[in-house]
Amino acid sequence: MGGRYDHILVAIDGSKESEWALEKSIEIAKRNHAKLLLAHVIDTRSFMLIDSYDPDIAERADKLAVDMLEKYQDQAKAAGIMHVQYEIEYGSPKVKIPKEIAKKHGIDLIVCGATGMNAVERFLIGSVSEHITRYSPCDVLIVRTQKINS
Repeated sequence: MGGRYDHILVAIDGSKESEWALEKSIEIAKRNHAKLLLAHVIDTRSFMLIDSYDPDIAERADKLAVDMLEKYQDQAKAAGIMHVQYEIEYGSPKVKIPKEIAKKHGIDLIVCGATGMNAVERFLIGSVSEHITRYSPCDVLIVRTQKINS
C-alpha cells in the first residue's frame, strides 16, 4: 500500500468549498494515479418543506445535480484524470457518503469542503464534514482553503 490512495471520493454540494475540494482531489488523484468518484447527495429532507407547492422539485434537483457533476467530471478529465465517475444519491449526505457510497466503492480517501451550510444549520444538525469524519471507513481530508499545495 505505502500510503497511496487508489479510490478517492469527493463530496460535491455546489458550495465554493466543494469546488476547492474538487480541485485538491484532482491534484491528489493525479499524484496517486487514482480513480475519482464525484458524489452528490440530494438531501430529501429539504423537499418536505417545498414539495407541497412544487411537485417537480425532485426532478429539477436531479437535473441540476447531473449538469453540475458532468461539468466537474469534464474538469477532472481535462486535468488528466483517466477514471472519473459520478454518483447521485437521495437522502442524508452525512449518512450516505461515509456509510454507503464510500463502502460500496472501496474508497480510501474522502475529500470534502469545510462547510456547505450556514451557521444555524450547523448548530442544529452538525456539519456534514463533521459526520463524514466520524463515520468514515477511511481517511478524510476537509478542505478549508482554495490554495493547492503542489
